[in-house]
Amino acid sequence: MSQEISKIPQATTKRLPLYYRFLQNFANAGKQRISSQELSEAMKIDSATIRRDFSYLGALGKKGYGYDVQDLLAFFRKTLDQDEATNVALIGVGNLGSAFLKYNFRRNHNTKIILAFDSNSPHEGEKISGIDTFHPDRIEEKIEEFGIELVILTVPSRSAQEVTDRLAKTSIKGILNFTPVRISVPDSIRVQTIDLSVELQTLIYQIKQS
Repeated sequence: MSQEISKIPQATTKRLPLYYRFLQNFANAGKQRISSQELSEAMKIDSATIRRDFSYLGALGKKGYGYDVQDLLAFFRKTLDQDEATNVALIGVGNLGSAFLKYNFRRNHNTKIILAFDSNSPHEGEKISGIDTFHPDRIEEKIEEFGIELVILTVPSRSAQEVTDRLAKTSIKGILNFTPVRISVPDSIRVQTIDLSVELQTLIYQIKQS
């Protein structure tokens, strides 16, 4: 029996979608079983880390046998709710937002952007990359109408908290924040912040240190 995701270390939960992606690659290649070492070589992650991650999830493998690829796929599909689609809204169709709309998680994802908001869009809405896009003054109305659970935030920094406060009044469950602002939300909403400038500076530092 696997543990609840909320009780698993955050570093492990971030690797779960990666495990699922690489297991799909193994399955597509016709592999029936794999070892932690094979997964380690494919993912460039230490095999001890993989075994530790899997130990948090329960007894997934058999000693001397390794891991059954289809069993693992089924496990991760259920753990990550891959059979249940999550409706996503994008707020801010600038350069980054436009890239999200064009990509739109088409491959091997259970998430899809079905709604967008941009200050340049008309009140009555328009299609951008095939996605219904409205002016932000309709955020509360359309979030509920489309049954949105997760929002990708790519607005200017000055607008981040104001938009977040409006989102907090809706029924969304999570925000993927691409602004450098540390937004405040109620406990009912989870936030994951991805600051591209910080990630770049971290990479530069690591390169220089090595």
